[in-house]
Amino acid sequence: MPQAVSVVEFHRLPIPLDRDLFMRTMLREIAQTLEGRLGATGATDFVSEIGTAAGDQLNIYYRAALRTTSLTREQVAQACVDLKRRIQGDFYIIEQTDERIVLGNRACPFGNKVLDRPALCMLTSSVFGAIAAGNLGYAKVELKETIARRHPECRVVIHLKPTAETAAHPGREYWDRADAELRP
Repeated sequence: MPQAVSVVEFHRLPIPLDRDLFMRTMLREIAQTLEGRLGATGATDFVSEIGTAAGDQLNIYYRAALRTTSLTREQVAQACVDLKRRIQGDFYIIEQTDERIVLGNRACPFGNKVLDRPALCMLTSSVFGAIAAGNLGYAKVELKETIARRHPECRVVIHLKPTAETAAHPGREYWDRADAELRP
């Protein structure tokens, strides 16, 4: 006589899994696979393309919500902080001038899944770069410190003018796609 099979209520099992954790884990694994196949530079470039497209879309959302065709520097800084807050980051404005916006961050939206996966930081760089350049014409995003590289906080500098001083800083440049003919 076959034994009765006990019914397990799988949804009650103590497994630490939800959509957020699953997505962060998948992004970490994608970054690792990209680095393994394309190298660090290739992975960074690939992730940057994705982030730029996302930044362009987020820029549309912020412009529509504010009923404007272009954000000011102050609004760009606030949008960057707000979008990261909405995805459980903890960005804050350290400084803003006509030349740059400096942001800090106490909590990565990817949590500990970002550790040792600096390619994921290109999502931040390219989203911020797309929003800043899309409204102000130009941005060079410098990731001075990142949680991915095991700093206690992130420090992100968004340079707003393509000057000789800006050129001396490491980072990735972003230009307003509508002003592509203005690029050097």
